[in-house]
Amino acid sequence: MIITLTANPSLDRTVDLGGPLTPGGVHRIGAESTQPGGKGINVALGVHRAGLPVLAVLPAAPSDPLLELLEAAGLPHRSCTVAGRVRTNLTVLSTPQTTTKLNEPGATLSPAEVTALEELLLGAVAAGDSVMLSGSLAPGLPTDTYVRLVQSLQGIGARVGVDTSESPLTALAAALPGTAPDFLKPNAEELGQIVGTDGVLLEQQAAAGELTGVRDAALDLHRQGVGAVLVTLGAAGGLLATDGTAWYSPSPAGPVVSTVGAGDSATAGYLIARERGEDPRERLARSLAYGTAAVGLPGTTIPRPDQVRPDAERVIRL
Repeated sequence: MIITLTANPSLDRTVDLGGPLTPGGVHRIGAESTQPGGKGINVALGVHRAGLPVLAVLPAAPSDPLLELLEAAGLPHRSCTVAGRVRTNLTVLSTPQTTTKLNEPGATLSPAEVTALEELLLGAVAAGDSVMLSGSLAPGLPTDTYVRLVQSLQGIGARVGVDTSESPLTALAAALPGTAPDFLKPNAEELGQIVGTDGVLLEQQAAAGELTGVRDAALDLHRQGVGAVLVTLGAAGGLLATDGTAWYSPSPAGPVVSTVGAGDSATAGYLIARERGEDPRERLARSLAYGTAAVGLPGTTIPRPDQVRPDAERVIRL
């Protein structure tokens, strides 16, 4: 089974202005939607829609609207009760093809709520499961939460992936090589944060066809014990370092409607491919196909398998 932890879930509200966003101006909303959000929930939705066993773990009050949305989506989930409400993240779509995000920090968890969330996750996992720790940490969770969870989950016999940023990512990088996840999914900016270089420059170089910087950084993390490093590079594609080798593919062509959830969809695609026993070339191809499909969908919509077109022929070994 694939189990995801969303430590700081959200209600994702998307509004489409149908025109340019003007600071200080008055705008009328042409269309809007509210979807369950948070990186782990997005990943779990992708896995669920692919027909694989999945469970989403998260903190939420029993009456929180987020749980109603998860029930409506049919997503298997478990939640620990917390006093605060789930945050609302606002995405504003405007022309020309611009996405503006306004994210709340989330309610602060008490020490008892932190313990309850960690115990809920550990109690749901068995040896052989794949666990994905995704997104930011809610206020109240210690910065080293993911480091401790990687250690505990690997002790159970689970394969553990992490997709986070800022201080939780820095804490995880500092714990290498002693504590290394089985899977790490940074974007270019996050990769730069880990290795101490300019992530924007890494992505610009990749877009220009110069992949040495991204390849070397990803392989360095792999040599420090991370089983697989999947680097998403936006329009420049993606790179996978695993089994001592780096693989690269440009992004498939497709329309751009909303970039929200694209990285989470790429993570879901990778986990689906790995669960099906696909090789590294196929895993990278499916991951990028999921990310590309998500970009062509409104809001935080996670693709169905019939909307995804993997193309392993585009993947090259570096």
